[in-house]
Amino acid sequence: MGNRLVWVAGVTTISALTLVALLAGHATSPEPTEQPAEAIRAILSSQQAAWNRGDIPAFLKGYWNSTELSFAGSEGIVRGYEGLLQRYRKGYPDRSAMGELDFSGLEIRALGPDAALVLGHWHLRRTGGDVGGVFTLVFRRLPEGWRIIHDHTSAQKQTP
Repeated sequence: MGNRLVWVAGVTTISALTLVALLAGHATSPEPTEQPAEAIRAILSSQQAAWNRGDIPAFLKGYWNSTELSFAGSEGIVRGYEGLLQRYRKGYPDRSAMGELDFSGLEIRALGPDAALVLGHWHLRRTGGDVGGVFTLVFRRLPEGWRIIHDHTSAQKQTP
């Protein structure tokens, strides 16, 4: 019995020391210097400017260039960067269809040091009639910076 008690005490001491070491290592990890909200607002601002220049490829630089990117909208789910590029080119074939984009009501919530959720409104002013709606974006910090890895955009009925 005495040996068993010593063994249990030894295991408990080793477990406690392991836990302390893990927590200490985590506490000394370098913190990201870039605040997610600031970086994400800058990306959305760049996207808005690119859209308003009629530059869809520059607009898409805010998205993850991966086959794992996903977009959900009124026409279903699109997978992959190339699929999203084709969706935008088909839906917005020229400057008049693109109109002038405005984002508003942005809510940015950190989901951890490398992920964030963004809620907001989008509005396109167009000569053929305005459109707009809401969106939910999931951003992830990747080696190339913050990128949208999932976008769910919905249109809302516009009031005159």
